Amino acid sequence: MDTDVTTTSVDTAALTGMLVTIGIISAVVALIAIAAHWKIFTKAGQPGWAAIIPFYNIYILLKIVGRPGWWLVLLLIPFVNVIILLIVSIDLAKSFGKGTGFGVVGLWLFSLIGYLILGFGDAQYRGPAAATA
Repeated sequence: MDTDVTTTSVDTAALTGMLVTIGIISAVVALIAIAAHWKIFTKAGQPGWAAIIPFYNIYILLKIVGRPGWWLVLLLIPFVNVIILLIVSIDLAKSFGKGTGFGVVGLWLFSLIGYLILGFGDAQYRGPAAATA
């Protein structure tokens, strides 16, 4: 019986340590994503603080790419949101002078890296891509 109590204590300690590590990594990734969005919003002439407000940040992103604000509702529908996010990613890439490939691979599939490239790279905002299409 003593063995079971010791094993359970070790398992609980290991689980706690793992959860704390995952929490710290998640917080760091979230801060990096917020910083990237902040820079993108600032480059596009929008307030950077909008990156930290849930739902409002998506509304601002839709404004940056030239899509209507009601598309925010489409992003709440399962399966539809994947397609809408792909379209918005392509539009965002084009709004910063990048191609469709960067929108799909850089912003849709590997979004954290793509947003960092847009925010901290030399890409310049050229206006809403969807508005000109």
